[in-house]
Amino acid sequence: MQKYLLISLFLVMAFTLGFITKSVLPTDNKTTKRVTSIGGVFFKSKDPKQLREWYSQHLGLHTDQYGTNFVWRHDEDSTKKGFTQWSVFNEKTKYFDPSTKDFMINYRVENLVWLVGELRKEGVTVLDTIEAVDYGKFVHILDIEGNKIELWEPVDAVYGKFTGGQTK
Repeated sequence: MQKYLLISLFLVMAFTLGFITKSVLPTDNKTTKRVTSIGGVFFKSKDPKQLREWYSQHLGLHTDQYGTNFVWRHDEDSTKKGFTQWSVFNEKTKYFDPSTKDFMINYRVENLVWLVGELRKEGVTVLDTIEAVDYGKFVHILDIEGNKIELWEPVDAVYGKFTGGQTK
């Protein structure tokens, strides 16, 4: 009788441990989210100030020297805000290098350290090391056509304070 109780207890513990491990640790790219949304749209301009003013006048964007932020709510928890940055850079910026394109997209991700590890395993070009700042972690990669992509694991609560609560 004790033998069956011990075996049953062992099976329950093994099942529970397997369930906990699977729900806490990312196991594969089919179950773990990679990109969750767009974090920013960045592009080059001959005259960034004039272009920001044009977008403000004609499209109603409330811009400052950094561009503007669009504020939205998370699907999973509508009490949480998310942000998408829109920025115009000088055409001579080196920030988009080594890409020769006039734009760069920033994608929001959930677990940047894990994702960078997966991307490296898959042969994706990772351009730099993960940089951590108060409002999140960043890294840059290249797609197969040489477009530089910025990946961002945001800390929205801090980012919202950093941007002064811009809402448009």
